[in-house]
Amino acid sequence: MNRWRTSFLAFGLSLATAGLPAGAFAADPPEQQLRALYEADWAERMQESGMIPDGNGDFVASDRLPRVDPATYERRAARARDMLAKLDRIPLDQLSNEDQVNAAVYRTILEHTLIEARFREWEMPFNSDSSFWIYLSARAPFRTAEDYRHYIGRMRDIPRYFDEQIANMRAGLKRGFSVPRVTLNGRDQTIANYAVSDVEANPFYAAFKDMPATIPAEEQAQLRAAAQAAIRDAVVPAYTRLLTFFRNEYLPKTRTTLAATAMPDGKAYYAAQIRKFTTLDLTPEEAHALGLKEVARIKAEMHQVMRDSGFTGTLEEFLHFLRTDPQFYAKTPEQLLHYSAWVAKRADATLADTIGTLPRKPFTIVPVPDALAAFYTSGRGGLGACMMNTHNLPSRPLFHIPALTLHECAPGHSFQAALAKEQPERPAFRRTTYFSGYGEGWGLYTEWLGKEMGIYRTPYEHFGRLSYEMWRAARLVLDTGIHYYGWSREKAIDYLTNHTALSAHEVETEIDRYISYPGQALAFKPGELTIHRLRAEAEQQLGRNFDKRRFHDAFLALGSVPLPVLEQQMRRFIESEKARLAQQAAAAHP
Repeated sequence: MNRWRTSFLAFGLSLATAGLPAGAFAADPPEQQLRALYEADWAERMQESGMIPDGNGDFVASDRLPRVDPATYERRAARARDMLAKLDRIPLDQLSNEDQVNAAVYRTILEHTLIEARFREWEMPFNSDSSFWIYLSARAPFRTAEDYRHYIGRMRDIPRYFDEQIANMRAGLKRGFSVPRVTLNGRDQTIANYAVSDVEANPFYAAFKDMPATIPAEEQAQLRAAAQAAIRDAVVPAYTRLLTFFRNEYLPKTRTTLAATAMPDGKAYYAAQIRKFTTLDLTPEEAHALGLKEVARIKAEMHQVMRDSGFTGTLEEFLHFLRTDPQFYAKTPEQLLHYSAWVAKRADATLADTIGTLPRKPFTIVPVPDALAAFYTSGRGGLGACMMNTHNLPSRPLFHIPALTLHECAPGHSFQAALAKEQPERPAFRRTTYFSGYGEGWGLYTEWLGKEMGIYRTPYEHFGRLSYEMWRAARLVLDTGIHYYGWSREKAIDYLTNHTALSAHEVETEIDRYISYPGQALAFKPGELTIHRLRAEAEQQLGRNFDKRRFHDAFLALGSVPLPVLEQQMRRFIESEKARLAQQAAAAHP
């Protein structure tokens, strides 16, 4: 462990020093200058995050958690300013197209780092949906004894990590920079779930209950004993202190306003969040207007699908029917998970006709952990795993599951993340970077793609897809309504209730997420509309020679990029396709 950390730090420092002195740096070829910048920065970021190289070009979690003290963030911001200055001196027009994309992605990462530093975002390190204290425990077994030792080390580092987070939150409270109080009702339970003193019942112990047979029995026993001690001596006391702080100090002092613009330098903060999440120069007024336009368009489609189902009442009555009829709801968590898995397997049947390059890494479908399910969104996908929320089954209609599965699993987030990871020729930072406009735009686009793939079998499933699209269009109205136009929580709840088939539980959970996470909800629709617009351009210019597999391959091969870079690169793809087709035609008719 120490050997890895020492060599890793030396690697980062050697890049940061040997490769970057002003004279030598300027004399290097532009591509080497760029590579020296992003490799040095990435090494530093990984070191700060507690990651170590795995020997295969990737990074894995070590035996410690990230540093989250203000000095670390300020040091990162100072490095970002220095890197931006050096990046500005590189003649980008002398780079290859691939390196120009690398430079644009890297520049955006640095700009986002400076946004975070300007507003000291680390002083509000959680929201109503996702919290820094939740994702530290592992449920699934690790592969090796070293993996377990690293995990035990991270458990022992939790007290230091929590102390830094608590200090940050106290600083945020002092200046009125906090999560709105109204969104935090019951969230203390997500901390209490990990303060369980019965070690073997604590979520942190789950990974030790069924260890791989490749680890000798004696070593398994030693690891279990070490884990029990870490949970007893470090994990439980740390979570207990955090719970006391949350209940007795943080919650009573949180702000009672909702809007991001009500916080210090609020208008600038909200504008920066819009920029960060959409990667576009989009004003609140423009986002709100776009949302209203999309809501009106989708509502007309919803009326048509309602009529197709044979329902003769009003849209309001149809939404009530969908929310209350037992035929639309699973009786057990397993039934919902099986339904999602069946959708995923049916999608497999047409994926090869839709996308040319498929990832090697598969994914599994699992329930959202009990410790956070009550306040979590309906599902979330990532590399290797796709989570479905099975909490409160009467609030999880099955007609939403096809669209949700496509978005979160395949060909959505889990699928896209695997392909991005499997790009060995890309720099390490490109294989794991995520921009919401690109990623959430793709996720929403894949819901629409389900129509071409034959996924939606009934008018109710078609309506479920439209309900989900309406949900994302309404987010543009809701996020700007709350954070810019001063909407109340009740007005936001009524708006989402009246425009989608989401249950009351889902509506309230989502509204609290938007209140506590300014700007994130705006990423979905602009990203999806960008993809649709680019596909329409490709279809118009390529005519009958348009191949959606090649279009999707070109999109996915980029990994995650800012939306302006996506537009530039996909138009480049269209031109290359025209040249390829002209070459083929010339060869066929010499």
